[in-house]
Amino acid sequence: MQSDAAPVEQVIVTPEQVRELAAIVGRENVIAARQELLVYECDAYTLEKNLPGVVVLPASTEEVADVVKVCARHKLPIIPRGAGTSLSGAVLAVTGGVMISVTRMSRVLNVDARNRRALVEAGCVNAWVTVAAKPHGLLFAPDPSSQSACTIGGNVATNSGGPHTLKYGVTTNHVLGYEMVLPDGEIVWLGTTPDGGEDVDGYDLRGAAIGCEGMFGVVTRILVRLIRGPQAFRTLLGVFESVDDASQTVSDIIAAGIVPGALEMMDTLITQAIEAAYHFGFPLDAGAVLIVELDGLNAGLDAQAERVIALCKKNAAREVRLAQSEQQRADLWKCRKRAFGAIGRLSPNFVTQDGVVPRSRLPDIMRFIRATSERHGLRIPNVFHAGDGNIHPLILFDERVPGQTRAAVAAGNEILEKCIELGGSVTGEHGIGVEKMDFMTQQFAPADLEAMQTLRRVFDPELRCNPHKMFPSGKRCGDFQMKKQIAS
Repeated sequence: MQSDAAPVEQVIVTPEQVRELAAIVGRENVIAARQELLVYECDAYTLEKNLPGVVVLPASTEEVADVVKVCARHKLPIIPRGAGTSLSGAVLAVTGGVMISVTRMSRVLNVDARNRRALVEAGCVNAWVTVAAKPHGLLFAPDPSSQSACTIGGNVATNSGGPHTLKYGVTTNHVLGYEMVLPDGEIVWLGTTPDGGEDVDGYDLRGAAIGCEGMFGVVTRILVRLIRGPQAFRTLLGVFESVDDASQTVSDIIAAGIVPGALEMMDTLITQAIEAAYHFGFPLDAGAVLIVELDGLNAGLDAQAERVIALCKKNAAREVRLAQSEQQRADLWKCRKRAFGAIGRLSPNFVTQDGVVPRSRLPDIMRFIRATSERHGLRIPNVFHAGDGNIHPLILFDERVPGQTRAAVAAGNEILEKCIELGGSVTGEHGIGVEKMDFMTQQFAPADLEAMQTLRRVFDPELRCNPHKMFPSGKRCGDFQMKKQIAS
């Protein structure tokens, strides 16, 4: 949903200011040449692009604080950035300014196995935490599909989840506390401290900034909760003739009192693309496939698996496969988590949406997506977290074909509007960013939006930290490439 408001004036970062920043982090850790800044013009939401004035790569909290103080003195916008895997334009430099990339701050600082927690830097890759915890029989539960690249700081910014959200919860359920540099350069710690117990004296503001999309400050260190790895798994693949049958199975599994570690669904188009890329053995003619992963104590899992198989067959599953080895299980999950990477076999361009509907309305939203696909003449494969109703339709288009970019944007908007109509939300884990901020007025009352802005101003009174995100302001960047594409 794009605004036609006048372009936002771009902020100029002067050579003198660049030299100030270089004096803090070293000249080799400052990127100011235009051809090098192109790497940072967008995140994984590629429809809107704009160059930051400069990118700074600090190596410590103290360097972040010093960089932020320079920005505060010169009234420069601050854009925190991790790996850039976000899918909503959450790290877009709308007005230019200073992008602070935490990718050099990537260490697992400590694994406290006894208390089941770990202290990590914000640029630490999600999967690295579980690798560090595995020798202790522990893991970090949030596992976005991009976990091999996305950073913990980015996970905090968008409160991301992943396939195992259904049973284990999203990022906020596994973050005990974190260090953050406020927009004036002050360093604060919110929540449980690394050397303290889990109780917090006074107000617990930890949850306030999780999901704020970098608009409260720059997160630098995070204390994450680790959980004991399950003793055993039973991972099943159900093959269905239709999405409706697979959706009903999801509802029946939950109604039976079974809470799988994950419940994932893929439709025909995405399954065909994955099979062409990874050769797992997916049936190419299935209307939908359902991945059901049961985990926990070994005792009782076989009975649960038998119950799930029976529910699948009750809903006309033509086949249910049970992974016979850890390698088969790993291969299946590798295919699911690399699904977006297989889309290149189907289309040169795509937009990934992220809406939520009640589980009982999954058949309704899937029927609507099919109708939307036909109405706009665009293919829309689906891969999503069926267990919690978090859908991820992938709208395929070719930006070289006149009108297709416009149609893709319109299709995505219609799907998100339908999610709201069905009692859901316009995001489950990708955030609002610049992509969906105009939807906020549809989902929230003016008083709700003002309350959110009031909280934001407590942390950032000047609104310099990741500005022009999440809240509709009528300000859009004049250089957004999407507007050029749509105009074509």
